[in-house]
Parts: sequence; structure tokens; C-alpha cells
Amino acid sequence: MPSLLARVAPVAAAGCRKSHVRSEQQYQQQKFSNQSPGPSYKKEQYFPKGQNRGERGRGRGGWQGGRQSVSEEMPKYITVSTFAQARAAEMNAMLKAVAQKSSNSLVFQTLPRHMRRRAMSHNIKRLPRRLQEIARKEAEKAVHQKKEQSKTKCRKARRRHINLVAEFNRRQRKNIWLETHIWHAKRFHMVKKWGYCLGNSPTEKSYRACYRAMTKHCLLQDLSYYCCLELTGKENALLKQLARICSIDTGLTFEEACCLSGRFEGYLNLYRADRYPEDMLGPVTFIWKPRDGSENRQLWIWMHPALKQDILRELKAIFQCSEPEEIYVPEPVTISIQEEKQIDVVLSLGKKRKKEDKEGEKAVPVKKIIGDGTRDPFQSYSWISQATGIVISDRTMEILRYRLIGPLSHSVLTETLKAASLQTEMDSETELNNWWVENCKDSEKVSLHQRQSAIFELLEGISSPSEMPPGTILGLTVGDPRVNLPKKKTKAVPDFEKYQDNDKVRQLYLEGVPVDCAHSFIWDQDICKNVTENKISEQDLNHMRAQLLVPGSHLDLGPSESKIPILLVQQPGKMAGEDLPGWGSGWDIYLPKGWGMAFWIPFIYRGVRVGGLQEALKHSEYQRTPHIPNDFPDCQAGVQFAKELEMSLLEKFKRRPPAKRANYVKLGTLSPFVCPWGQLAKNWEERMKASGEFVHPSSPHPEHCATKGHSFCDPKAEVVKEASPATDEGEETMEITSSEGVRKTENVTGIQEFGERDETMTSDFVVLRSEKLLMQVSAWCYPTAGKDRRVRLVSRLGQKEMTEDVFLPILMSYPRALVWVSLSLLKKGNPELHAMICIPTEDDLLHLSKDRLFCGPQEPKHRDIFKYKVQKLKEEKKKKKDNTKALESDPPSVPDKGTTEEHEELILGLWSDALPDVTSHCSRTLLGYVTRGDFSLAVGCGEALGFVSLSGLLYMLHNQPADKKGLVLLRTPASLQYRFARLKIEV
Repeated sequence: MPSLLARVAPVAAAGCRKSHVRSEQQYQQQKFSNQSPGPSYKKEQYFPKGQNRGERGRGRGGWQGGRQSVSEEMPKYITVSTFAQARAAEMNAMLKAVAQKSSNSLVFQTLPRHMRRRAMSHNIKRLPRRLQEIARKEAEKAVHQKKEQSKTKCRKARRRHINLVAEFNRRQRKNIWLETHIWHAKRFHMVKKWGYCLGNSPTEKSYRACYRAMTKHCLLQDLSYYCCLELTGKENALLKQLARICSIDTGLTFEEACCLSGRFEGYLNLYRADRYPEDMLGPVTFIWKPRDGSENRQLWIWMHPALKQDILRELKAIFQCSEPEEIYVPEPVTISIQEEKQIDVVLSLGKKRKKEDKEGEKAVPVKKIIGDGTRDPFQSYSWISQATGIVISDRTMEILRYRLIGPLSHSVLTETLKAASLQTEMDSETELNNWWVENCKDSEKVSLHQRQSAIFELLEGISSPSEMPPGTILGLTVGDPRVNLPKKKTKAVPDFEKYQDNDKVRQLYLEGVPVDCAHSFIWDQDICKNVTENKISEQDLNHMRAQLLVPGSHLDLGPSESKIPILLVQQPGKMAGEDLPGWGSGWDIYLPKGWGMAFWIPFIYRGVRVGGLQEALKHSEYQRTPHIPNDFPDCQAGVQFAKELEMSLLEKFKRRPPAKRANYVKLGTLSPFVCPWGQLAKNWEERMKASGEFVHPSSPHPEHCATKGHSFCDPKAEVVKEASPATDEGEETMEITSSEGVRKTENVTGIQEFGERDETMTSDFVVLRSEKLLMQVSAWCYPTAGKDRRVRLVSRLGQKEMTEDVFLPILMSYPRALVWVSLSLLKKGNPELHAMICIPTEDDLLHLSKDRLFCGPQEPKHRDIFKYKVQKLKEEKKKKKDNTKALESDPPSVPDKGTTEEHEELILGLWSDALPDVTSHCSRTLLGYVTRGDFSLAVGCGEALGFVSLSGLLYMLHNQPADKKGLVLLRTPASLQYRFARLKIEV
């Protein structure tokens, strides 16, 4: 190595002396040339023995760079000035890289850990002198990057009442809160639906506990999100137009005498004007105000919030109420001087309260109760008809509504609520209870209040609310329930001493509540406003309790106690069917706004369970009644619900990898996420037409129904030949091609869009709700068991036997109708959402009669005709990706638009073409779908609710043996196993 340095030094000196001889350009060419001339020495002499040339550069002590070529020779000479200039640029770049901060850490964080001090973060002088200037610049720069200080820094400031109210009001801009929202938010899973923030289900395990409460004690629900429309006008004008949107064929109407008097609550289904049985709007309940001698009558129509806009639009159309009576202006628009100061306090960012504010903690804004979540608070809430003078008012969230469910709900009511005491003296300072004092001066109203109180006390001697006449209404005025709170939670139990078979209780059973006792002051908006505004606050009430001589004793407010008008409405529970009569009965309580928590907490202290939306769903499921909006596929709210449910289930399906999700094509499930009701009804109509067993509704006479030589039950005329069951059916494969059974339609590619399905779901079918026809079909569903039970039932109900002369006119009137049915599994099994209801074959019924342990047949596996297309799409995507990487510089080719759209709809495991005939796609003929299904705690087996085609149902009942009528097969979407179930229609 020394000899090498000795040789390099003269070469460099010689190069410096001859710098003027060679130009700079020649030097650069020589520097980067691999064949540059060098000294006449052999390079091999510098390598140790046994070591190759390439190994020297990779050694630890090698003088050559890692990638420097060994064959490169040393230059004979270099220019010192140019060489130093190039090295100087590299050194500057290195120093700049070292000085530049590569992380987001501050200056004091770059120090070694043993030199760091906590005070350095805010005191620059604690840093070393060489870093103080840099830290000062960072501090100046951070001022501009610092975010705006929040108006509430710490939790103590956030929990101030003035800030809490402002924050709560901000969070209610999109979804309104109920008055019990904060109580629910601490104990429930909250969901945002229909413009409200509602409790879905309790956070604790309470599924069975809630069922026990509904069966043995009491379950409480907040139904204040339900919408109320008030109609005011002359009785004849109201009834004339209301008759256009309902039908006596479905049951009650607004003209029902018992409901028109105001004694009972009514339930009916609304349709668009003169459009029955099509264009359904939804189910509603209604209450008439009892007659008080004036010409005008008041009517409350209660509905689900998903139905409100459609019903309100139809009511304004039939009554011609286009002009608003007044524009609704929220109360906070008019701000007083005191409220302006309070707002200034809220808006002062990061500032402390001023000592000049003498009000102190009292200077807080009162929480206003404004509107609801389904309307804009700045729009009108009342409309008047210039022709008839009828006024439609939106009283949603003006009246609160609680529901008590269970046999002891009346015990909870009688323990919690006490009738208001009479008051004849009015406080001169305040206007508290001035309306009650005026009414107490009238002897007739005092007598009415005493009779209402006596009837209310009789409720404690009733074993269950179902013993009362259905829909009984009782008006009452009660005192403040907060003064009757027990010291600790207790369970309300009935008083057995009052369970006496006296004449008053027996008369209440038979006749119900008299008409005059149904009157309540809650119908008067001025009184409700007075009661809401003059409510004693919780703070004042607690202050009065603290001043009691004996802590915990009863608090007597005297004349200052609030008087609250309420309305009690009995809910009859399960009325249809033969089993569980009266299950789920209870009471609805209507209150003025602002009193929600004042009634809620006393109910909780009586040991009630609280349920949410899921408990309401189970309540209707055990009653086997349709739930809003899940089970109303013929109204717009039901269509919207089905659309949202399909989207959520599809997204959940896509999140799973293909190997971990069901292949519905192989399972024979055409539509696992939505029920194609329109196509089901249409396919059954086509089956009947093709077999000559169906008459088009345009045929004027029913005697033409047996044309073309075929009767309704002719087995030769069946469209699809049913496959016979076999023991090894699970191993067989049903070959399906894309051309079989597929109805070609124009402009249909991939999965049907839901917007296209809306029309078929609303216009291609109707739901049969005629009570007369439903009772007739229900009687035909019962089998012959024992001593001809079905014949006795038919004769008892006055129904006719199932003959062609009887059921063919029904098919003519309703060719595309669906029927609401309930199903109970004969053996094990748990029905699920969108399960298929199918018709069993003769061999299935024969196998069941021979083997009682026979669970049901199996569906043969289908062939996935879309698997090749999906694989081809994957290969195209992969090939395109490879081509993109190989040719990044080339512009990408534009793919075929039609091919791209077709491939976007391909999802492995789902049917990706237009749906074929849904009735004949599988080995068992499809009859309908399940909308709700689960294991029922009430009957101890799997139960399901859903819709079936009326044509298919009559076809099945006519062909089944007498002892097997009503037997169907159920198959869940992700299974091949069919299971037997009993079909019933409960009316």
C-alpha cells in the first residue's frame, strides 16, 4: 500500500503541472473512460495469493467501492481546482442533509435523554444557547399553526348546564331526540331512523327478561316518535272525505259508531283516494274527541313516522288544504336581552365567566321543545281548507306516548299515578293551575273527574288489561307523579283485596268506560301549553325535599302541585287465532310535552322493564301481526325498508371472502336478500293461465273458468313436473342452463336494480286484506283431524266448502294477491329471514305419514352457471394489470362499456341475470317468502311470518289430501334442507 501511494503522488503533481496543456474536456473524457492509460505495472501483484479480483472490492478492508469496477485504472493526473470544487458541492449537500430536521420533533426533543428537562417545552432559556434561537423560531411558527381554542376546555366547563344545552341542541340538527334520549343513551344501543335517534335494544342481556316482562309483569316503551295529525272540522265533511281513503271491506272505518263517539280507539289501513285495494298508504290508529256540543269535531290519526309524509300529502289533497293557516316560527327566534347575554357567554371562546353577571348559575337558556325530526321547523305545521274550513294540524312531539305491555301494567299505572285533588283557590302570583281552578268551579266537571277517578281505581281489581273491551279510552287528570316516588325500586303487584267479584268490576268488563269518562283536557292545546310551561323543575323539587323536617317523608306541594291531563288507551293484545288470547295487552299513555322524564322515572321505580325497537318487533312477532314498515310490501315505506335491507345484506355478503360465504346459485336461492313479490304473483298468474286453470279478471262470468277441457285440479295441466324425493338427493345435481326458464327482457343486464323492482313491488300485486275472504281462506287451511274438526269449524264460522264455484271467483277478483300467513314448524328447525315457503309433493306427504321422524326432503344441488364468467373476469383483470405494468408509457386502451357494466354485476354466489320463473326454479314449487322468523319462546318451537301467493295457496289446498291441508315446506336461503311447517291464516 505505501508503494501505491508513492506512485499516485507524482502522478497527481505531474497532472497539476500540465493543467494548461490538456483541456478540461479531455480530462473529463479520460476520467470516465474504462480504457484510460495507466502506469506500466501489473494489477495482479496487489492481490493476495488465492484471491480473485472481484473479491477485493467486497472485502472489509478493500480500498475500492462496492460497485466500482476493478478493471478501472487510476488516472495519470487530475486538475486540483476542478477536483476540489466538485468535492465542495458534495460536502455542502452532506452538511445540509445533516442540519435539516427529518422528523416532526421539536428542538428540545432532539437532545440526548440525559440532557432533556420538562421545563424546556415552555421555557426556551432552559435549552442550550446554541439551540435557543431555533426553538424561538419554532415557537413563533407554532402560533400560526395552533388551532382555535374550543369554547369548553375542561370537563368541568363542558358539564356546565349552559354548555350542555348548546351541545345537545347542536347534536339534534339532523336527528331529533326524544325526552328520554339521555336515559336511553346510557343503557341502550342507539340507532338513527326516520329522523329520530332511538333506542334499538338494551346493552345488557335482557332478551328473555323482556319476554318474561311482557308475559308476567310489565314492559315499558317510549312511542313518542310516532306522528300525530289532528283534523278539525264538521263531522259530516270529515267523514265524507275520509271514506275515500279506507274501505269497510278491511274492517273498521272512521264512521264506526263505537269509535265515532270517542269511547274506543280504532285501527284501519289507509289507501289513496278511491284506489282500494291498490296504492296502500299504511296502517293507522285514530281517536275521536267525545262530543262536547259544538259543531266541530277533533280527530287524532296516529301513524308511524315512515308513513307520515305520504298520508299527510293525501289528506291535504282530499281536503284541499293547500294554504297554511300560520307559519311555524321556533320560539328561540325571539331572544330577550337576558338570553343575548347568555349567548355571549357561550360564544366567548376560552374566556371565564364575568363577575359582573349577577345571575350566576341561573343565567342559562331553557331547553326549548321544538317540532320533530320529520319536518322543517321553519315550515308550516297547520293547513286550512278554504272550501270546507277543515284544519289539518301536525301535533307530532306535542303529545308524548308511552306504552305499557303486560298483565300487570294496570297495577303499575294505579301505583304511579294518583288522581288530581280538587283546587278552588288560585295563586295570585303565578298562573299555575289556573285552568284547573276554573274547571273545579263547575260542578259537572267536578262530578266527571270523580267518576273518572273511581273507574281508574277499579283498574287495580282487574287481573289483566285484556279483560277490558278492546281500545277502551279513559281520560284523567293526575297530580305530579314525582312526589309519589318510593324510596327504592319496588315491583308493582296487584292488590288481592280489591279482586272482588262486585257489580262495578263486572259492569266495567261488559260495558267498558262510559262515553263522558273518555273526555280529557289534553285535547285543549292552550291547557297543554300551560301545563308544559308551568312545570316545577327538578332543582326546585329537590330543594323542597331537602327542607323537609323528616328526610324521606312524603312531599306535599299543596296548591302548587301541577295537574297534568292524560289519556289512557287500552291495547287488546293478541286477538286473532286460537292460542294465547290477549297476550301482549296493555295501556298507552298520552301526555303533554315536557313531562316525559317526570312520568318515565316513576314507572322505572315500579319495576318495569324497558324495551326498544327490537322488543317492539318481537312483541308484534309473538302476536303474529304485521310490523311497520317491515311487513307492508305494498306501500312505499315497505319498499324503502326492503331496499335498505337489501343494500345492508349485500354489503355484508361482499365483505366476506368467497370461500367463507354461501354460494346461493348452487343452493337454488335466486333472491337471498330481497323478496321479489311482484314476480312471484306474476309467475303464479302465468302458471294458471298456461294450465287453463285460471280466468282473467276481464271475464264477466265465472262459469267460463273451466275452458279448454281442464279443471283447476287437473294434474296433467301442471306447468312444472315436480321431482320425487329420494334418499340421496343431496348428492344429485340439478343441471340449470341460463336459457331455461329465463324470461328475456329488454335492457336487463346483471342483477336487477332495485329502482326497477319498485314498480313490480307496488303495482304488480296487492295484499289481500278483505276480512270476509280471509276468514273463508283461513277455514280452508285447517285439516281434518279426529271427528271432522275442519267441517265443524267451517259450519260454525258460516263458511262454505272449498269447491270450484267458490274459489274461482276469488281468483278472478285477485289474480295477483298476496296473503299474510303464520307458520309453525312441526319438528326442529329455525326459520330465517327470506326463507322460502314451498309446496310439498305427494311423495313428501306420503313419506311423512309413514315415518313420523321424517324432517323433510333435500333440494338437489344446482350448477353455478356464472362461475366461469367470474373466473374469466378475474383473468381479464389480472391480464390487464400485468399489461399496465409492462406498458406504463403507453396510453391505456378504452374497454368495451357493455362488457364492463356486465362484469361489474358479477358476484360469485349470486344470480347475476334477470330472474327466471321463481316458482319452478327448484324441485319444490315456490309459494311465498318469510319476512320474519325465529324460535318462539311463547310456543316453544320455530315460528315464521310471511306472505304467500293467493293463487298458489288455493291451488295447494285444492290438491292436498283432507288430513294434510295446510302443510308446507320451509327452506332457509343458505340450506338445502326442507322442513315441514303448518300454515295458518289468523283473522
